[in-house]
Parts: sequence; C-alpha cells; structure tokens
Amino acid sequence: MYAMKTELSWRELQTGYNRQKKRHTMAGRIRQTAAVLCLGVAGVAAITLLWFGGQTVSMLGERLFSPKPDKVESKPAPPKHLEKSDVKALVQNIDILNSKTNIFFADGPSWTYTIHTQLDTRLQAKLIRTLNYLKTLDRGKPELIGMVAMDGSTGFIKAMAGFNQDNPDANPCTSAGYPAASIFKIVTASAAVEKLKYTPTTPLYFNGRKYTLYKRQLTNQKTKYTNRVTLETAFAKSINPVFGKLGQLALGEAALSNFAEKFGFNQNPNTDFDFPVPHFAATGSEFHLAELGCGFNRNTLISPVFAVTMVSAMVNKGQSLVPRLVDRVANSDEDEIYKSTKEVYKTPVSPNTAATMKRLMKKTISGGTARKSFRGYSRDKVLSNLLIGGKTGSLSNQAHTIKYDWFTGFGQQKTTNETLIVAVIVGHGKYIGTRACTHAKNMLKTYFNAPTQETRGKRQETRG
Repeated sequence: MYAMKTELSWRELQTGYNRQKKRHTMAGRIRQTAAVLCLGVAGVAAITLLWFGGQTVSMLGERLFSPKPDKVESKPAPPKHLEKSDVKALVQNIDILNSKTNIFFADGPSWTYTIHTQLDTRLQAKLIRTLNYLKTLDRGKPELIGMVAMDGSTGFIKAMAGFNQDNPDANPCTSAGYPAASIFKIVTASAAVEKLKYTPTTPLYFNGRKYTLYKRQLTNQKTKYTNRVTLETAFAKSINPVFGKLGQLALGEAALSNFAEKFGFNQNPNTDFDFPVPHFAATGSEFHLAELGCGFNRNTLISPVFAVTMVSAMVNKGQSLVPRLVDRVANSDEDEIYKSTKEVYKTPVSPNTAATMKRLMKKTISGGTARKSFRGYSRDKVLSNLLIGGKTGSLSNQAHTIKYDWFTGFGQQKTTNETLIVAVIVGHGKYIGTRACTHAKNMLKTYFNAPTQETRGKRQETRG
C-alpha cells in the first residue's frame, strides 16, 4: 500500500517560497526606514548650521528640496524560452541530493522560475529513511553511499540520494572518482559479443581461482586443472581470469578503447545537471590490458549516474539515453518556458548484443554474484512481476581503508515493460554493512510496490 501523501502541491510550495522572500523583504524595508530617519536628522542639523552662516532658509530650501527628475530603472524582461544550458545553470544552484520534493524554485533578476522534475518522492523518502538509519550505526556505517534511479524508457532521474562522511558537500551520485571494478565487464562482454560474435554459451577456460588475476592465469594453455565455463557463467560469477584473457588476448587495446568510447568513457553527454567525465585509459602494458578487461584496476573511474547510462543501452536495444533531471520550467505566471525531450546519447551495441547482455545480467541475479542478495525474489509479490538483471563489482582503495561495493542493473515489468535502472555505490569502512545489491533490491521493490491507479496514470502520462 502507498504511504500517506508527503508531496506538497505546486501552489503550496510557491506560497511557502514567497513567504520566505517577503520576510527578507520586510527586514530590508525596516533597515531602509531607519536609514531615512538618520538622514533626516542630519539634514536638520545641516540647515541650522547654514542658517547661522548667513544662508537664507529660502535659498537653502530651494537648493535642497527643488524637484528632480525621477530616475526610471528599467528591469529586464523575463525570458520566453530557456535553453538546456540555461536550465543547467539554474540546477547547479539547487540541492537535488536527498530532496523530499520534486519541485524547485530559482530566482531570476525580477522573477521566479519553477523547476519541475520527475523525482519519485515515495522512492526518495524511502532512501532518505535508509540513509538516516545508516548514520545511526556504530558498526557497519558506510563511509559513503550513492543511490541513483533512472526511468529506462525516458532517461528521467527518479531518485538521487546519498552521503559522503569525509566530504559532506560532495554528491556521491555524480562523482566520477570511484573505480569501476567489475562493472567494466559490461563493456568487455559487449565487445566480445559484438566483435568476436560470442554467445551466452560460448565456452571459455581459466586456471586458478575465480577472483584473482595473475600473469600465470593469462594463458590459453589447458591442463587437467583448467576450468571450463560459458560466457554467461563467467559474467554472472564475475570470473576475473576469463575477462582478463578477453582483454589481453582476444580483444586487445584497440577494441577495448573503442568500446569504452562507444559507451561514453572520457566524454560527457549534454545533460541538464553536473555530469563528471568517466575515465578510461589503456597504457599499452599487456598485463594492464588484462586488468582493464576484468576491471581489476583503480584507473577506470565512473559515477553511479554513468553506470545507469551504460545499462540504459541494454534495455533500449543498444541505445543509451541522455540522463535528464528537469522535466519542464515555468515562469511566475506558470507559463512553460522550457520542456525537456528524450535524447539518445550513444549506440554502443546492436539490438542483438543488447538482448544477449540482458540475458547475462539476469543470470547474475538468478545464479551469480547477486544471487544471495536477491534470494527469494521469484516468490516476492512485487519482485516476481519483474525481469531483473544486473552486475556487481567490488574493489578496495589503494590504502585498503575503503572497499567500494557496486551494483547496477534494471527491473522491468513483465506486463507493461516499465523499466527502472538503478546504480548503488557503497564505500564500506572497517566493517562491511548493507551490500549495494540489497539497497538496489529495496529500491526496485519500493518503486514497483503496488502503485495506486492515480500514480500509475501519472507515470504513463509522463513517459516520453
């Protein structure tokens, strides 16, 4: 069932905003009145002195109080249209992270903008409660956490919440300073399917343990100890030697760099909010190519927002979407002066490759590294109605003081195809707390939890 309505109407929000402005204006008028009184007293004193100095009151009055032409200050007219760059400048001055509303206000020279987003206030409220709980923990409190949700059909940001204990002013959802870890296997697997024509059942081989990466593991030599797996299993279980060999031996520097560029690394889309550039660089070292292929390095850096952008290609037949925060902007008279539109960002893979990648990502949930966190989802009254896929990743920082824990993936309604893409980064400290997979599962469950007819109608109206 839905919680009680926590969202204020546009009129209530506007009224509250105007009351705050009036309080500041009244304080300013009181200061102005006091200044005028002081000037009046000073004027009387000046007249008295001039009188005794031989000046006549009439001449003094003529000089001091003779009428002067009024100065007409011209005020700039409010714009009739805003460009995306204008909207981005407005949004930069608004604190979106952990917001409890989806409507915001920004001041122009002599008018007020009303900025409408499609943030899901129910989901935001749930995430804020989760953050408040995490902050109370003595054991298992994360050093940082960032949670993002995006509508897979439109690119609208539906939720953005998190915190960074070391840098409270930072937005962990848009920061591109986190190692991608095994999230990069999405790129490597896509390249193997697209370029090498691999299928989910293509056999692959590795020696040693699944989650290590040594030079001795990067060989095609088979022994009686060699393990045989399929691409689907290697992806779902995030087997590093398999993807290290793909990066170094099968794909190479040119292909890895090319597909990283296709997904948007070292670039940023024309968004309406801050979008730091994700970083990828191949040094040419043979072993480093293996590290890049499996994500076992600290040089490939992404943000949670970029992670959902990558996944959007898999649920849109190979086309990734430009993420957008603002739906529309209105002036003080509620006239619409900006309306966002859906934009394709990149086409990194073909529709067939996208379908294959969805299959690999679903295997991660049913029998891979996210299986424990999503255990029982097929019997859950909400999650059982979804097709769920994802990719996990984990890697410690250089000092081993923070372990970065990733999940990015999607939930898609089986009947309506409504899709929510999520990405979660958790920076665990000394103790491992709630996993990124669990946070992602809760986000999907909250968003798709039996919406009322009214909410379902609003969702359908705003898609596109």
